[in-house]
Amino acid sequence: MARVVFLGTPEAAVPTLERLSPEHEVALVVTQPDRAKGRSGTPSPPPVKEAATRIGLPVAQPENGDQLASTLQEHGPFDVGVVVAYGRILKPAVLDMPEHGMVNVHFSLLPRWRGAAPVVRALMAGDSMTGVTLMRLDESLDTGPILTAQAIDIPADDDAGALTDRLAELGARLLVDKMPAYLAGHIEPVPQSDEGLTYADKIERGDRPIDVLGDTEEALRKIRALAPSPAATLVLDGDPHKIFAARPDEAHLEPGTWAAAEGRLLASLAHGTIELVRLQPPGKRAMSGPQWVNGKQEDHGVIA
Repeated sequence: MARVVFLGTPEAAVPTLERLSPEHEVALVVTQPDRAKGRSGTPSPPPVKEAATRIGLPVAQPENGDQLASTLQEHGPFDVGVVVAYGRILKPAVLDMPEHGMVNVHFSLLPRWRGAAPVVRALMAGDSMTGVTLMRLDESLDTGPILTAQAIDIPADDDAGALTDRLAELGARLLVDKMPAYLAGHIEPVPQSDEGLTYADKIERGDRPIDVLGDTEEALRKIRALAPSPAATLVLDGDPHKIFAARPDEAHLEPGTWAAAEGRLLASLAHGTIELVRLQPPGKRAMSGPQWVNGKQEDHGVIA
């Protein structure tokens, strides 16, 4: 049984922590500090902290890299570190603290989609396949040597939330399965190739608006990629709406307009029409397209 330090923050890191803790001694869980959430601004613990507390594991929430290094020195030594979407670049001193380094569970088939948003960028690009890579972290961004990887197909109806959940479970199983062999020296990490390299830049505000001059396939990929959060946006009658789900439609409408058709909410782009299946008006709760249509007095309008 190895002595492990686990570093992770979002819900996607929880499955690995839950599978790791019965198999090894998780001596410390490191996660980001509590952050303000919602309109109240009340600090909320990250999902990994909640999971660790439920399991009964010690938790640390350092504010910066220096505090992280001090925390690991205080609680060490460790046989290995496990990192899943921690959210902070690790300094060389931290990377070298565990005897067998820091093993990262990354949600792509490296070197494709190195970086902050591999799931979102894969969906935006229309990739038909992705996967999980286990690598030993080094000083650069997702360039470390690879222990192993496993691929999965991307179903046509998966959004980022659903795909992330599947990759999180796959990564948890893969990590727990390969950890004993890695610690025993039976898995030698292989240097990454740069062939097929792409970068998964973090999502910015400018990535969210749907291009009304674009085609429907591009719009549908963006909607899937950004759902459930932060969500693609489309302006309907002057108000920006979050769009959570949509599908293609054969209706022919004037480009740049929306219309109600047999209860469906349709939006016409320059190169085709999509049905807005689920959306959220500003200041209101999410609703279905038919619910949105029922709340309008008119049956058509403009988009931008």
